[in-house]
Amino acid sequence: MNFDERIDRRGSHSVKWDMMETLYGVPADTGIAMWVADMEFRPPAAIQKALEGMTAHGLYGYFGDDRAYLGAIRWWMEHRHGWDVSPEWIFTVHGLVNGTALCVDAFTQPGDGVMLMTPVYHAFARVIRAAGREVVECRLAQEDGRYVMDFEAWEAQLSGRERMLILCSPHNPGGRVWSVDELRQVADFCVRHDLILVSDEIHHDLVYPGQRHTVMPLAAPEILNRLVMLTAGTKTFNIAGAHCGNVIIPNPALRASFAARMAALGISPNSFGLFMVTAGYSPEGADWVDGLMAYLDGNRTLFDSRIDAIPGLRSMKLEATYLSWVDFSGTGMSTDEIHRRVQSDAQIAANHGATFGAGGESFLRFNIAAPRAQVEEALDRIARAFSDLQ
Repeated sequence: MNFDERIDRRGSHSVKWDMMETLYGVPADTGIAMWVADMEFRPPAAIQKALEGMTAHGLYGYFGDDRAYLGAIRWWMEHRHGWDVSPEWIFTVHGLVNGTALCVDAFTQPGDGVMLMTPVYHAFARVIRAAGREVVECRLAQEDGRYVMDFEAWEAQLSGRERMLILCSPHNPGGRVWSVDELRQVADFCVRHDLILVSDEIHHDLVYPGQRHTVMPLAAPEILNRLVMLTAGTKTFNIAGAHCGNVIIPNPALRASFAARMAALGISPNSFGLFMVTAGYSPEGADWVDGLMAYLDGNRTLFDSRIDAIPGLRSMKLEATYLSWVDFSGTGMSTDEIHRRVQSDAQIAANHGATFGAGGESFLRFNIAAPRAQVEEALDRIARAFSDLQ
């Protein structure tokens, strides 16, 4: 595994690189893409080998006999997360944005409220609104530069129309690994207010040394009758284009409702994604992830030290994910001026914080899952763009 290898993705139909000029005005030939949450690294060799086996066979028909695929998911959850998953609990969807949308469709009605802890992954609000449901933004508080849950404030917001809470665990974009106590408080909140809990844990393999992620079923077993788990190998192994995710539902009644919506919409999996995930969820894939997180830990340390050295900028300390969340409020600059300096002067495409909902307005999100030399180049550009503050 060579995480220092620089791979030119321009012209490869990469949304991250080939759309940054259209969306951010960052030149395609000289810009650095740090927005979309995919990595600049090749996936484990086992995944490439699985795809080569498919192409060598040369036929691409419908996928059948998913026992090995389901077994790989079960192995991974047991060995990496200590969670025993029954195969009948698992549904395969076209990525977890699709999985979230299906949950909203299956378990709520038009006009219902769906609660989000903001700022949070922007696609949640997009699919909720598109489905004719109300987005209920519950702002996270900050203590000592990290996000914490503010249940007292959220209680005061409730209107009675809320039917679902979507939890991002670990949190994107703040990088928090929620403690067992915090997860239990989430479970208690959902029980008290009769909410379905959708726990999106797509980043749960991307946890830094010294941190421990706990899957919701182990943190709060009492929530199982109202819990939907979203997991995937796509972020873990950098195979987002496979559009393959798991919706795991322990409760039989919720499973029946979800299965009915899947059937009504004609959802069935893509064979490429199934082969890739099966190969990744393996001992070889586990070794690759361990190496990845050691490398990203170095990127995290470098990024934080350089960003925090610029007066007015503060990088929220990551406990998980490779998505650094930088607060520019200390500069006193307008959002337009911050974006101009990052996009025009530094020629870096980063996600605008406002798209993550209330509380994100002064932030930008930077993807640091790239060769260290590329991260260093980006940091040099940011330092120059804000050199008048130093």
